[in-house]
Amino acid sequence: MTVLPESLIEIREHHEPDYKPMVDYQSWRVALMNYTADLLPEKINRVQKHTETDEVFVLMKGRCILFIGEGEETVTKIHAVDMELYKLYNVKKGVWHSHTFSEDAHVLIVENRDTVVENSPFVPLSESQCGDVVRLTKELWG
Repeated sequence: MTVLPESLIEIREHHEPDYKPMVDYQSWRVALMNYTADLLPEKINRVQKHTETDEVFVLMKGRCILFIGEGEETVTKIHAVDMELYKLYNVKKGVWHSHTFSEDAHVLIVENRDTVVENSPFVPLSESQCGDVVRLTKELWG
């Protein structure tokens, strides 16, 4: 196989746990995220939002549930979306979210390149909301 120079094409892959940015270009970033035990339903105790950008998720393999939180400063209600392969899920700017993965899951993420901690706050979930995350996962995945 011919190896082409990176001035023509970049080829990236990621097989380790968790999130990894793969390509940054001008204002956007493409990242991959894989299963991590930190995001088991019983360990999810907070959600995040991005104050300056939407964030796109595409399930490439396995299973992933997106947890979507209503509310401005805190989460008032949790929803769960069982992602389908190859569908694009655009979480809107300012929407609280988290996710859980099956062990074989691979998710493609597209976001603004300047999505950083300073514009991506977390808020804690209440004990009841943490229970909702576990309950919703059991309802969707058995």
